Amino acid sequence: MSHGVRVIRTDVSSGGASTSSSPPDSGRLDRAYARSCTATLKVVQMLLLLIAFICIRNSIWLDYSAYSYFEIVTMCDFVMILVFYIIYLFRVYRLLTCINWPLAEFLHYLIGTILLLIASFVAAAKSHNSGGLVAGATFGFLATFLCILSIWLSYKVSCVTQSTAHGIMRRTGPSSEKQ
Repeated sequence: MSHGVRVIRTDVSSGGASTSSSPPDSGRLDRAYARSCTATLKVVQMLLLLIAFICIRNSIWLDYSAYSYFEIVTMCDFVMILVFYIIYLFRVYRLLTCINWPLAEFLHYLIGTILLLIASFVAAAKSHNSGGLVAGATFGFLATFLCILSIWLSYKVSCVTQSTAHGIMRRTGPSSEKQ
């Protein structure tokens, strides 16, 4: 009786790139991810963060430290979301397999959301009814809500992926690959 090596294919993209009907190596751009809900959520988050940054940047500041903190947090979140968007869009995660991308994305959203929530509260408290500052804080809160949604989606994908992999290992057993 011959036993072959079993290959278990797993995808790390939280955007559902595995649901595309095209072959896995059909190009550099993952068009299925670009049309997915996760990608759309990232684009909307980036737009809200950019609008919040512009609103705060073009307003008259009464407290320099509060608004500079808000600017730094919004731009850092913007850049990191853009990096993850590019990683999934161009399938860079397939080249860098040493990184657990869903976990990295989850941790980024967790830390970034907490910092953005704090920055939005501080900006709202220090706005003194200035229209641009209130608008910036509002867009910051909207981006925070979408980041919380991304945390939930990222956590859901990570848990499902890990529990599925654990279930497959239990069914096949670790000794079946050695034979």
